[in-house]
Amino acid sequence: MTSRALPRALGTSYRSGAMGSVGETSITCAVCGRESRQRQVHGTGPAGPPDLDLRPGETMRSTMAYWLQQCPTCGYAAPRLDEAGEAIAAVVAGGPYRALLAEVSYPPLARRFLCRAMILEETGELHAAAEATLQAAWVADDTRKAELAREWRLTAVALFRQGPPPDLEQQVRIVDILRRAGDFGGAAAQANALERGRLPEPVDRVVAFERRLIAAGDVRAYSVASALPPPASRPHVSHRGPTPGIPLTRAPSGGGLFAALRRWFRRR
Repeated sequence: MTSRALPRALGTSYRSGAMGSVGETSITCAVCGRESRQRQVHGTGPAGPPDLDLRPGETMRSTMAYWLQQCPTCGYAAPRLDEAGEAIAAVVAGGPYRALLAEVSYPPLARRFLCRAMILEETGELHAAAEATLQAAWVADDTRKAELAREWRLTAVALFRQGPPPDLEQQVRIVDILRRAGDFGGAAAQANALERGRLPEPVDRVVAFERRLIAAGDVRAYSVASALPPPASRPHVSHRGPTPGIPLTRAPSGGGLFAALRRWFRRR
């Protein structure tokens, strides 16, 4: 039996595309016990530089719809539906979660990430909840829901700050998240706090780049490559129009912001 035939024999079907193989398989929800068909992506093509808030570049960016599974019966959202504990089941059964599932004004994919964020927040994983909320903001960008994107970015920052003290990488990302939300005063204050310490290269260049964007009142998305000198020669990544949309509770980024900066800095 060939390796391509084996998944079909196991009840999993696949189709190939530019972003990898998309599989569909049956999975039993650990919360309600109902079985459903769920999709997942296996492998992606070469990825460009992530945005400064760590939204991945293409082709990984187009896999967002597959980062989380969601049970069509109870609404449980997770990277894998067959994993859940009693505390998670209690959140899914609760009134706030049921209300979120019924919130039709939110883009469906964003709602899925917000469901995941609620579960993570209620179970004490505040930084992971911040990541999932930020991912909902990315969906809002793509669907031209600017006010929702702003709201969810500010919520993500609040969750980062409510959890354990953010590490240096998270603090740098918070500058970008606040700037993208239009909170230029908050972004500048965060940059000030960072610059009081000794920032490693090329992180110092990223913070300086953010400062120029803050001064210009620029809320657009920029890639890691855009932040490296000379900035004027690096095209920004704008979300003026829809961007087509694993995880985890954090977007896959190949090691985080600092790793991405090191990779792209070495190319200069």
